[in-house]
Parts: sequence; structure tokens; C-alpha cells
Amino acid sequence: MKKFAAIFLALILVLSLGACGTTPETSEPSESGVPESSVAEQPESGNPVVKIGIFEPASGDNGAGGKQETLGIEYANSVSPTVDINGTTYDVELVKVDNESSNDKAATAASTLVSAGVSVVLGSYGSGVSIAASPTFEAAGIPCVGITCTNPQVTEGNQHYFRICFLDPFQGTVLANYAFNELGVTKAYCLSKLGDDYSGGLVNYFVQAFEALGGTCVQDTFPDGNSDFTSYISNAKNEGCEVFFSPVSTEAAQLIIDQAQSQGLGMPILAGDTWDSNVILQAAEGKDVDVTVTTFYPEGANAEFDSSFKEWVNADSTRLANNGGDDTVSAVTAMGYDAYFFALEAMKTAGATDAAAVMQALWTTEYDGVSGHIALDQTNGDAIRNTAYVKHCNPETGAWDALPAVTIG
Repeated sequence: MKKFAAIFLALILVLSLGACGTTPETSEPSESGVPESSVAEQPESGNPVVKIGIFEPASGDNGAGGKQETLGIEYANSVSPTVDINGTTYDVELVKVDNESSNDKAATAASTLVSAGVSVVLGSYGSGVSIAASPTFEAAGIPCVGITCTNPQVTEGNQHYFRICFLDPFQGTVLANYAFNELGVTKAYCLSKLGDDYSGGLVNYFVQAFEALGGTCVQDTFPDGNSDFTSYISNAKNEGCEVFFSPVSTEAAQLIIDQAQSQGLGMPILAGDTWDSNVILQAAEGKDVDVTVTTFYPEGANAEFDSSFKEWVNADSTRLANNGGDDTVSAVTAMGYDAYFFALEAMKTAGATDAAAVMQALWTTEYDGVSGHIALDQTNGDAIRNTAYVKHCNPETGAWDALPAVTIG
């Protein structure tokens, strides 16, 4: 009897070990929200795989914008899930990390993409996290394509970070000219987040251009985590300012809009590309606020892209939620779409998928996207762009009204 029991227990142990051996071990998520190791399974097609990293925020201050930028990349991948390089068809695998809108966590998220063996990285929405992650990608020899990170420091002084959008010196000049010449104001209140590369940088370029035109500026900053903007709104009014310029995150923007309404701000609000979001439209709808922004792409500029994206995003509830709950086409979505195809074009130009070859090819890659022609300068790898689109928030319709585009140079 004891011998039978021993045999029975041994049989159970063997079966248990066999079961353990056939079940893949699931890696625990890292702080960046993805497994520490990411090994691609062989696709059913049998094609070799090339990996593209998505370095974007899905949480934190810039989570809303990061999700919309990611949607553009994912939609592009659904349109073209393969790429032909020198006669070989590769399946394109997207490897995503959430950098959490945090400069402190950017390097950890970047390391996850390095470990995954990506050939090129797209992102990030937010200049600060892009700058913070840059040394990690540089050390690994992985090229990055900035999609809407507009601060000059992203690409300055390095050979691995490229960019397909306009820069803040240009955007700040456009906004300053709009305030001074179109709105006819001469005193601006400029509010940025303390320690934030994007908002602080754009405010700096706005102030330079506005003062060069003959205007004066009152500058202020708010700390990380601030949710009460009443004192800043009061300062703007008490200083006799005529326009409120605050190119901050969508999270802070919603609070500013709500409190501008409750306090009767009484002056136009100007902002940069981060405010170009349906999150802003929803916050402003039905309120007595006057919001104008600059951006990279106006919905309606490419009817075929807009209608196809809307169909795709409406087909899935998660996609719709990540797009802010409706099918508005954000400029960052169009830019994410273009960045994906720009990266594929670089691989074709390189004739290879290894990171070093792709990095070298990016300097000379050109692509005609939905947002316009993309070509890079040979100094910093920045896009050669001189047009910004201006949008005015219509609080009655809950939509953007397109204003004339601005071209400089």
C-alpha cells in the first residue's frame, strides 16, 4: 500500500513539473508598465520581425496626449503591419512603454525598450521625458524620432535624436505675433510649470518674441502637483494683463479653464500644441472662455486620413477611450501616424533593420505625410518646417474653428 502511494505521489509530481514546463512564465510588469523582458514570438506569417519602440506617457500629466500620439502609431501599424527591405518582408512589432510623464522614470522606461531590442524609438509626447531618456538611448546606439517634443534641447548636441515637428522658438514667435498683431494686446501674463522643459522653454521663446515686438510680460510658475490656479488668475487680472499664455499639460489646462470660468478671467487664453486636444474642447464647452492654440495639423486637412482613422478608432471601445471618448482627430495622432511611416522609410533607405544603419539613414530620409513633407536639417536632425496651424476653441459647438495658418520664412 505504501509502495502504491509512493508511486502515485511520484506520478503527480511528474505531471505537475510537466505542466509547469509547458506554461510560459509571465514577466512581472516593471514600473514602466511592461514586462522587464520582451521576447517576440515567431509570427504566424513566418516573416522575420523588426521592432519599433513606442516611448510615450499613458499616465501622468501628459497621459492624454501620449495616448493620442500612440493611437496614431498604432493606426499606422494597422494600415501597414509589414515593411519590405531589400526584398525581404518584415512584420513590424510595436513595443510600448509608459514613461508616466516623469523625467525621473524616463530612463527606466527607455531601458525596457533597449532590452527589447528595438531598431528605432518613436516619442515622446513631452520634451522633458525625451531629454531625460536621451542618454539611455544614445548609450545603446538606438535612434529616436521625436514626434511632437518641441524643445530644442531634445536634439541639440547629439546624433541619435531626430524630430519631425516644428520647434518652440518658431512656435513661440507665432504665438507672440498672434497676440501682438491679431489680438492687439501689449501686456501678457505667462505661466509655466516649475522645472518643466516644455512649458518653461516655450514661455521663454514667447517672451523674447513678444518683447521684441514692443510688448511686456509678467512671468510666473506653479509647482508640480498644483491644482489651484486661482492666485495665478488673480495675478494676471491684478497686473492688468490682456492675454493669459500658459502652454502647460492638458491636465493643468483643464483646471485653468474651469477656474478661469469661475473667476471671470476676462482675457483670451493662448497656448501651444499641448492644448490641441479634445480634452480641452470638453473642458471649455459651454464656458465663457476664449482659447486659441497653435498646432501641427488641423482636422480636415486630409479627408481620407481623417475618415479612415475615425472608422478605426470607433471600432474599438479602448481606442475610443484613449482618444478622449470621441473621434476627434488630434494633431498628435496625425504626427504619430507620420512618424511610423517615416521610420519605415528610414529602414528602406538603410536597406537594413539594425539600429546603427537606421540611425545613419534617418539623416537623409524624406517622406510625404498627412501633416506635410518631412525632411531633416543636417545640423540637429530637426524637421524643416515653417508653418503652424492656429485653432480657436468654439465653446458653443465643442469643436475647433480653424484660423489662417502661419508661415514664417
